[in-house]
Amino acid sequence: MRLPPWLGSGTRGRDLALAGVSLAGGLVLWTLGWQPQIRPHPDVPAVLFLPPLLAMCVAVGLRLVAPRASLAVGTTAVVVDIALGGSLGAILIYTQVLYDACVYGPPRLWRWLLRATIGLSVVGAIVGVVLTDQWSGVAIGVLVVLVGLLPVLTGISVRQYRDQAAAERARAEQTARLVELDRRQAVSAERARMARELHDVVANHLSAVAIHATAVLSVPGLDRGQVESALRVIRESSVQGLTEMRQMIEVLREPGGDGTAVPELVSARLAETDELVERVRAAGLAVRVRTDGAPGPLPVGVDLAAYRIVQESLTNALKHGTGEADLTIAYRPGEVVLTVENPVRRDGAGLAGAGAGLIGMRERATLLAGRFSAGPHDGRWQVRAALPIGEGR
Repeated sequence: MRLPPWLGSGTRGRDLALAGVSLAGGLVLWTLGWQPQIRPHPDVPAVLFLPPLLAMCVAVGLRLVAPRASLAVGTTAVVVDIALGGSLGAILIYTQVLYDACVYGPPRLWRWLLRATIGLSVVGAIVGVVLTDQWSGVAIGVLVVLVGLLPVLTGISVRQYRDQAAAERARAEQTARLVELDRRQAVSAERARMARELHDVVANHLSAVAIHATAVLSVPGLDRGQVESALRVIRESSVQGLTEMRQMIEVLREPGGDGTAVPELVSARLAETDELVERVRAAGLAVRVRTDGAPGPLPVGVDLAAYRIVQESLTNALKHGTGEADLTIAYRPGEVVLTVENPVRRDGAGLAGAGAGLIGMRERATLLAGRFSAGPHDGRWQVRAALPIGEGR
């Protein structure tokens, strides 16, 4: 059976309903004549026990909105009630007031109540023994424990459980936020990686296409052999670009319905630099290649990054240089160092670019904990990248 919304947990309606039920129960006990309990004044009219009972129910109604005021009103009411002789209804309702003060009040309040109820229990036991001159007087302290200390201990246990549950919820929410943040960072990193690959695949090959197409259109009087040579370079660059693009598209596709895995991207390697240099030379850039050290196997990430950096550097030299470039590949202990130098046109002529190539090369080196620099050097433009390859070589 579902409670109506106005009786939900933490609502004002539940507090008023609990106060009303407490009042009804107290009136039943008052009607049965279960007062006074200790009879210090047998001739006290029963109607005098009603005001403390009403005040106690008001304290129950204030348990959420004002825990301190609820405890103050309830304590005052129970003191007056006990002074009149004590009624069972008011004493029972006071246990609810103590419980609510520990659960909903500030931490300082339940700590104070714990110390106070323990002290009153000890004092009650001692006073009982002294007044009765018998050990059975300890029963007074037991009554204080049942009415005061036990509700306080119960409230503290419930409060600690609720605080622990709240801490677990907060920890779970924080974990969920961290997972979402990691997911977003992973997506951003993947987007950046795809952007670098797309730039290297598309821009480099299209640059060669654009340069030769511009030459064919702008230079008058080209013979058939020169036109065919330019068209041959355009075709080779286009086919190579389409091949690499097709490989990337295969990686991005979902697995097929037959359960076959997605084909892996055939990554370019530094060992394929000779083929790259030949294509660039066919596009019109005279490249001088020098290798220092003994070539050896490289980590996959370093191998791909090194190839892409060389590819982008030679493409920039083709676009903005004077038609020549020097490429040096140095295999050193723990790293491979790539250096590309080329003269730059003084008039600044060349294909326009957005600078994404330099950004991509720097990002590739940074992701591998390497070093990268690009800029004028001794009257030439120099690109230099040092990529770590581990201690194994």
